Amino acid sequence: MPNFQSYNIVPTLPAALEPLREVSFNVWWTWEPSARRLFRHLDPELWNRTNHNPIRMLQLSRQARLEELATDKTFLRELKQVYDAFQKYLTRKDTYGKTGAGAAMQKPVAYFSAEFGFHESIPNYSGGLGILSGDHCKSASDLDLNFVAIGLLYRHGYFRQEIDKDGIQHAVSLNQNFHHLPIREVRRDDRALLVTVRILDRDVYARLWELHVGRVRLYLLDTDIPENKAEDRLITAELYGGDLEMRMRQEIVLGIGGVNALNALGIEPDVFHMNEGHSAFLGLERIRRLVAEKRLNFYTALQVAASANVFTTHTPVPAGN
Repeated sequence: MPNFQSYNIVPTLPAALEPLREVSFNVWWTWEPSARRLFRHLDPELWNRTNHNPIRMLQLSRQARLEELATDKTFLRELKQVYDAFQKYLTRKDTYGKTGAGAAMQKPVAYFSAEFGFHESIPNYSGGLGILSGDHCKSASDLDLNFVAIGLLYRHGYFRQEIDKDGIQHAVSLNQNFHHLPIREVRRDDRALLVTVRILDRDVYARLWELHVGRVRLYLLDTDIPENKAEDRLITAELYGGDLEMRMRQEIVLGIGGVNALNALGIEPDVFHMNEGHSAFLGLERIRRLVAEKRLNFYTALQVAASANVFTTHTPVPAGN
């Protein structure tokens, strides 16, 4: 049987432009105007055609254009200014997290959300809940808080709305290539790091992707991998997609799988913040671990877990989640 493999053919980035790659893999550029201007100057037409996606721009740029910019003193000066600002942002010592009350946070806050909205080129959100999650991460980065975020990575994201000539809305499904996004697969011993979640009668596996939000790290779980059965690969297919059972499976992967991911990464949070109820299973998993590992009885474990859980609700009405 033939063995097929996929390859990504991309231009070679000249050494003088290498800082572009580093900046493009950190969504700091989404809230830094000078960085967005820099990428637009790279190729205004391509900037628009890629939906303002720097990763995709660098993959699609003409080699001749990159070579031209590598000797363009004006562009190189602009690149240096942006890169210096980026490095200063990441390394500054006068932040709230290092000088204020935030310095007392020895262990991180773990922030769980079903969606994160940073920019239109990363369609992993549907609306306000995701925008709030993204803003939480950006603010935590600006403050330099000890903060880590957990979510799901959806192959089809959330549908894109298009309006036809008659004013009728149509939902257009996406099919994301994750290599076009500013994320990197988390690997250990030269292999993808997988976490396991038990759902009904079988194990479901999820690989992890890391996204840099300034100083903050967001880890996204993805079940669309060969190790899973076909129906389990669909768990992270679409944000808010499927029936009630599929939504429950998503919430198990987010809540329990998210706690397992933190454990696999060696991260021990002091506080678990649930942005809406989609990650509520994390509370049950924390209780289970306290009983199994710390030998606490159920009611003591319940109190310990509850004391470190924070919950934000957005729809406090019966029609909400």
